Amino acid sequence: MFAAIGSAVGLGNIWRFPYITYDNGGGAFIIPYLVALLTAGIPLLFLDYAIGHKYRGSAPLAYRRMNKHFETFGWWQVLINVIISIYYAVIIGWAASYTYFAFFSGWGADPSAFFFKDYLQMADGASLGLDFVDNIVGPLIGVWVVTLLILALGVQKGVGKSSQFFMPLLTVMFLILVISALFLPGAAKGLDALFTPNWEKLTEPTVWLAAYGQIFFSLSICFGIMITYASYLKKDTDLTGTGMVVGFANSSFELLAGIGVFAALGFMATAAGKEVSEVATSGIGLAFIAFPAIIDKAPFGAVIGVLFFGSLVFAGLTSLISILEVIIAAIQDKLHMHRITSTIIVCLPLMVISTLLFGTTTGLPVLDVMDKFVNSFGIVAVGFISILCITLTKNFHQLSSHINATSSLQLGFFWRLFAGIITPVILGFMLFTEAKKILSEGYEGYPAWFVGSLGWGMAIGLLVIAFILSQLSWPHEDKPHQTGDKS
Repeated sequence: MFAAIGSAVGLGNIWRFPYITYDNGGGAFIIPYLVALLTAGIPLLFLDYAIGHKYRGSAPLAYRRMNKHFETFGWWQVLINVIISIYYAVIIGWAASYTYFAFFSGWGADPSAFFFKDYLQMADGASLGLDFVDNIVGPLIGVWVVTLLILALGVQKGVGKSSQFFMPLLTVMFLILVISALFLPGAAKGLDALFTPNWEKLTEPTVWLAAYGQIFFSLSICFGIMITYASYLKKDTDLTGTGMVVGFANSSFELLAGIGVFAALGFMATAAGKEVSEVATSGIGLAFIAFPAIIDKAPFGAVIGVLFFGSLVFAGLTSLISILEVIIAAIQDKLHMHRITSTIIVCLPLMVISTLLFGTTTGLPVLDVMDKFVNSFGIVAVGFISILCITLTKNFHQLSSHINATSSLQLGFFWRLFAGIITPVILGFMLFTEAKKILSEGYEGYPAWFVGSLGWGMAIGLLVIAFILSQLSWPHEDKPHQTGDKS
């Protein structure tokens, strides 16, 4: 359960949710957010738990045991995790560097110029190159080594123990950060901007779509992560009880992040004599540009900086561990390989690819495009198609019965309605609108060849490779799930 919470609580909770809330109606956004959590997030979490727990395997093996024609979905999810892992690691490396910089405001007087010109040493335009940047490569390799060592220890000693250490530490650090931010001058201004409801926003379909998108990406559903973790649970585990804890723990952390981030942005706006709308941002801009500016002006800024960037590191590590566990579990099941061997076979090549793509002066545009397309046309696509296929077969009823056999909360009509009908409709609409927009407008002004190869080419390539992998034989398919090796 700690590992599942660690997977769900990641960078998006800290740097995406607060701005999504602010930009989509403030306090009013909590209504569509809770609706999305209850009608899509938790029902899909139960579905992933049921697949992993019933069929006792990694994502590809669990889907194959459910229906041999579904194995492609499992490999598709594995390959999505491959892409996410190679860029997620570099962001954790940035956060680790900035944790160190926070002690002495190492970004200087202009955090924006420092980040892009001095730290990333960004090349002009979108391209691919091998001009490596030492201060990116060093932390990046460090992140991979730490993650490899944790994963090599196994599920219980590595993944489980690390989550039991990192998650309480992350929670304590972030609580201290939030409390510190609340006492900054102007904090109330930021909280007013975040929570003042704009009820008119609730009439806009894009606001509801944003709520479902945030829940979908935040809870690690349809990644293969929760399927893999559920396969390690005991046969009599209360699946719905565990799922509810994970779902609400994730949302609680997002709300906590919103309070802390906007209290700090309120301080920044007050200090600069601006409105919160002028300084509010999300993602990389929030973490590596806005927050350094806040730290420079805040009382005890170094403490706030270490807490903020340290939280990013720990949140990122727990998520990266879960992402890689999906890949390692699939390799173990497919090749019946020892835990340490499979961990090395997975992590070392990915470390090399991660360094080649993102340890260079051209890494940021590559990261931007791959992140957009693997989320919008990888995770959403596999979620839409796999749920649709499961719903249209007898497997959906079997999964419901399996959960009800051991769980405190019994699933019935509403679960089948939300997980099997409403969610696929929403995912299909998300897929259609994003594809239409990018095909007509392009993406962020990047050259067509750049978006075509690293975006569309990558997204389509994952599906093709997943299908090819699903055609390979399973020498040990009938063996039980290798819990001994993995624990």
